[in-house]
Amino acid sequence: MMKKIVFLLFAFLYSTLLFAQTDFSGTWTLNTSKSKLGEQFSIAPKEVIILQNGNDISVEKHSEWQGQEFTINDKYTLDGKECINPGFMDTEKKSTLTWDSGKKILTITSMIPFQNETMTITEVYKKDGDSFIVEMKSSSSYGDMEETQVYDKKQG
Repeated sequence: MMKKIVFLLFAFLYSTLLFAQTDFSGTWTLNTSKSKLGEQFSIAPKEVIILQNGNDISVEKHSEWQGQEFTINDKYTLDGKECINPGFMDTEKKSTLTWDSGKKILTITSMIPFQNETMTITEVYKKDGDSFIVEMKSSSSYGDMEETQVYDKKQG
């Protein structure tokens, strides 16, 4: 009987660790010295606040563009279903989220209508120790852009 209980406990703990997904929750501040940002301009938010709970994740990005501060609030589900959030100038941003096979890396692919075309933005979320990393790629007729944004966890 004791062996059976120990085996079941071990199996439960192993399956929990095996299928656990990375939790990106926290307040993250941009570390420009570790990041690889666009030379002419960057779209990297200065601060990102992530709340991840069960199947839901919300991402709040605090940015600045040409001296104007703004905040983008996106809400997603982690089940691969399409999520719709506000886009540019009263458009809808349609996004899907996918995990890698180990549930350690999360990819957000968004399609945003912009001036009679669609811009595609792919964000790959990773954690490395106390750092949160976003590998961002955007593509449109205006060109392609890539950045690696590295964030430090805000303490307190």
